[in-house]
Amino acid sequence: MNPKYSVEETGPRIEQFLQEIIANGKFDLEFKVEPGEQAHPDFENPDILVKFTGTDVDLLLANRAEFLLALELVTQESLRLHSDDHSRISFDANDYRSLRIEELRMSASAAAEKVKHTGTPFRFNPMNSRERRVLHIALRNETGLRSESAGAGPFRHVVIYPAGMPSLPDVPPPPAGHYRRLDDKPSERSPRPAGRDGRRGGPGGGGRGDRRPPRRPR
Repeated sequence: MNPKYSVEETGPRIEQFLQEIIANGKFDLEFKVEPGEQAHPDFENPDILVKFTGTDVDLLLANRAEFLLALELVTQESLRLHSDDHSRISFDANDYRSLRIEELRMSASAAAEKVKHTGTPFRFNPMNSRERRVLHIALRNETGLRSESAGAGPFRHVVIYPAGMPSLPDVPPPPAGHYRRLDDKPSERSPRPAGRDGRRGGPGGGGRGDRRPPRRPR
């Protein structure tokens, strides 16, 4: 992939946008815009690589780098990059991208072996387009298998099939508010507010001390 974006031309626009985000959010982050390089050029070979450092790097990498990837996307949108060019500008911190690619490669290999032995399709969890691409590339030399993307929007995922098996119908997305990633922790149930007497149940009759006396029979 020939470079389409350079640090000299595109770098200042990236820097200006990120400096505003970091200043407005009061994040303890620093970054450096460099020519792209990756430990896995077959999977990712960006023109520009933005590396973050600082105390708040942990925030960027929490929940499978959700914040890092979101920041990358809004920066690409601010540059008005076509979706086909999104892979040309990559954000990273603490070598997360290389480690994630290796993790996806190992997952693809393990899933491929499972499909070979069972003959049953394997569905991965929903992923962004870059991670789905890594899986497809990792599986491209598996002659007895094929991979395809299924689902829509945030529920789009990769499915591995035996080579001759037709595609299965898409799994419908879960109802709104019921979907969570497998690595997310379930939220604890919030206690109800206390009533007037200090017991649970909230004002207006939730706690026992708030119960109204029974009506007198007429």
